[in-house]
Amino acid sequence: MASSAPSTGAAAAARGARRTERLLNLVIALSATRRWLTKEQIRTAVPQYADCATTVAFERMFERDKEDLRELGVPLETGGEDPLFGDEAGYRIDRDAYALPEIRFTPAELAVLSLASRVWQQASLAGPATRALVKLRSLGVEPDESSLVGLEPRVRTSEPAFDPLYAATRDRAPVSFAYRRAGGEAATRRVEPWAIVSWHGRWYLVGHDRDRDAPRVFRLSRVSSAVKRIGRPGSYEVPADLDPREVVAGTVGERTTRRARLLVRTGSALAVRRRAVSVQPAGGTGAARDAGHDAGHDAGEDVVELDVADVEVSADELAGYGDAVVVLDPPELRQAVLRRLRGAAGTGAAGTGGGAA
Repeated sequence: MASSAPSTGAAAAARGARRTERLLNLVIALSATRRWLTKEQIRTAVPQYADCATTVAFERMFERDKEDLRELGVPLETGGEDPLFGDEAGYRIDRDAYALPEIRFTPAELAVLSLASRVWQQASLAGPATRALVKLRSLGVEPDESSLVGLEPRVRTSEPAFDPLYAATRDRAPVSFAYRRAGGEAATRRVEPWAIVSWHGRWYLVGHDRDRDAPRVFRLSRVSSAVKRIGRPGSYEVPADLDPREVVAGTVGERTTRRARLLVRTGSALAVRRRAVSVQPAGGTGAARDAGHDAGHDAGEDVVELDVADVEVSADELAGYGDAVVVLDPPELRQAVLRRLRGAAGTGAAGTGGGAA
């Protein structure tokens, strides 16, 4: 019986997705016209109703869907004044009551909305974020793109466990997975996911460990198996006073940092400059010679110092600037950036450059 739990959870999730799509199609059909629609017209307009084998099955499903819409606050009306329908009841959505009020945002709020849509590079979240911004534009809300120049954050989620754990957190569905501890041994964990948090460049799951009957924090990079659902969506509650970042901070603690020196082209890498401890013109500092550049190359460049907590995460960011950023030290960061640039170039040749050779 235990082996069937994940498939049961997946089937429930699929049914939920079909129900959501059906309700959305029903809302579209009922709000697309100001005329009353009969049940038969609705059955024809909503594709999912065509799967009902009998009229009785359709009417049962439609009755449940009507109640669901009303619980969601959708102003569903029933009427029969239209002489075309005789005494038969018709249905529609009051578009005036259902429409959003006029939306107004300050320039700062618009900048944040636009910026939020750019954060996610992961495919599963990039689409919804982009569509949300498109919907705002369709309502006449236009973000101020000029206020975002030089501010391009990215959320990278390379861990395979991120997608299923994010979905389980959203659906409040318990899961199981093999988890590798710091010592290397792996054990199966059964968890009720509460939240996923990014902390110092790494992703963590905060949740209730069923076997230990206590809150626990799991680093996603140590999940060493597929994530399986072991219960129904909505089968547990997340603590109302949960502060997941505080939980992770208390468990993982602050990570030690080291000082990095970079040679940065003037006017570039603005996100790096904002986090800098110091920024000094490169002229006369010998930074160009340290980086292996020829004389005079340091014109229009600055030496930027900043604190780095994770060499690999920082290397991901710095390599993205190409030859606009050269790592002077520490050597580990310099080599990590070089590995990425050589991989992007498809070469394994040794080089002496930092951010770019």
